[in-house]
Amino acid sequence: MKASSKQRNPVPTVDVIIRYQGGILLIRRKNPPPGWAIPGGFVDYGETLEAAAAREAKEETGLDVRLVRQFHCYSDPSRDPRQHTISTVFVAEASGEAVAGDDAAKVGVFTEAGLPDDLAFDHKQILEDFFTGRY
Repeated sequence: MKASSKQRNPVPTVDVIIRYQGGILLIRRKNPPPGWAIPGGFVDYGETLEAAAAREAKEETGLDVRLVRQFHCYSDPSRDPRQHTISTVFVAEASGEAVAGDDAAKVGVFTEAGLPDDLAFDHKQILEDFFTGRY
């Protein structure tokens, strides 16, 4: 089947579950949609998923991360209210001092028992899957 010039495709993104100081590092978003979020963002053209994950983590938290493993992909067309995205989620470790940057207004460390109620996107589902070992 020939692709139409009006064909639209989902946009690739990455999210990075960063294990940090006994919990999970989340960012408070500066821009809509509001809420706390797993650090992440859009994959640039010519960039690998792994490079995008490390770059986004650095831009939003100031941390150099070590990717431990690829966790899972999330592709529900409604996961991002701005557009259809497909996110590849990584698990990472980091040390150093986290500092909010880029799209992050602030950073915070949370545990499974103390996750914020206002998680952006589908990040509540992602973190539930992570903490329960679903994938």
